[in-house]
Amino acid sequence: MVAEFLPKSTHNSGDSAAAPVILGLLPAALVDHIARVDSSILSTIPGEPGGSFPVAAEELKDILKEVDTHILSSPNDLPPVKTIAGGSVTNTIRGLAAGFGISCGVIGACGDDEQGALFLKNMSLCGVNISRLRVKDEHTAQCICLVDPLGNRTMRPCLATAAKVQAGELKREDFKGSKWLVMRYSIYNLEVINAAIKMAKQEGVLISLDLASFEMVRKFRAPLLQLLESGNIDLCFANEDEAAELLSGEEAVRPEAAIDVLGKYCQWAVVTLGANGCIARHKKEVVRVPAVGKTNAVDATGAGDLFAGGFLYGLVKGLSLEECCIVGSCSGGSVIRSLGGEVSAENWQWMYKQMKTNGLSAPVVVQDL
Repeated sequence: MVAEFLPKSTHNSGDSAAAPVILGLLPAALVDHIARVDSSILSTIPGEPGGSFPVAAEELKDILKEVDTHILSSPNDLPPVKTIAGGSVTNTIRGLAAGFGISCGVIGACGDDEQGALFLKNMSLCGVNISRLRVKDEHTAQCICLVDPLGNRTMRPCLATAAKVQAGELKREDFKGSKWLVMRYSIYNLEVINAAIKMAKQEGVLISLDLASFEMVRKFRAPLLQLLESGNIDLCFANEDEAAELLSGEEAVRPEAAIDVLGKYCQWAVVTLGANGCIARHKKEVVRVPAVGKTNAVDATGAGDLFAGGFLYGLVKGLSLEECCIVGSCSGGSVIRSLGGEVSAENWQWMYKQMKTNGLSAPVVVQDL
């Protein structure tokens, strides 16, 4: 049994008549430049391998130049560098719309430039509502994603001069009628994040927070703890490295310990464990679920983002905690089979097959005629 596809009535994805079920907060929408490179380049760029931490515009230019001398050959004559709408929240929202058939939209800003046009086109084609995305006479943010031969990714976004939505530009109406708001932790967007949380809560919207990267948690742990302790975060996602940084100096770093700490603040908490699956908690219930399906990892970019999308799909559909984890694992596994954070049609079919194998129905996905 594969996904059931239904024809979509003709409409513009920018039409805001119906409130999206799930919204994504994009303070600065960005495009990803994804390149398969040899590992030696990682010692020449700022920051630690495997993380995601902002760089200045000149640093981004230097990295892009350096990439040219470290490119690995791509199979099937694929371009050496792939450029798509990117970012953690973008990957989650696009996946929910394209692969799960959930009504989704984004709130934020992009630039009125070539990268902004690419971002808007990519999201629109995937069925994402872009009516809440402000287009500004500025540059769109960019990120270089370096993928080593083992499929591990190192990301360096450039946000300093990018088009950004300001806290004062958000409107309570942006959140009205939606069920979930998806966001990513960033100290650089904390004012916008707090403003969005306040308005979303006024409209009864649940908040999902991704911890972004171990570097962000390490350097800005105190503001993160303050955000969690506010009680406004309903669902929190962390990978093993981020969880370790969150618990730094407190106790032995175990997934169980991290899930207990996050569970103090959030209704739902999830720590993803890569090839070892995940551990999740909802109130007093704790489940540990192994990874689903065997697959060769080409690129880990978007694995956690697509896991989050699958987990959120499960919550929207009223699935059990364990089933939410299984769907998340199927979804996360689908994106690592190819380069970049966007799942191909072939890999969505792989995911639907994995869901069926694990006793779950495939989603109903609406497509254009």
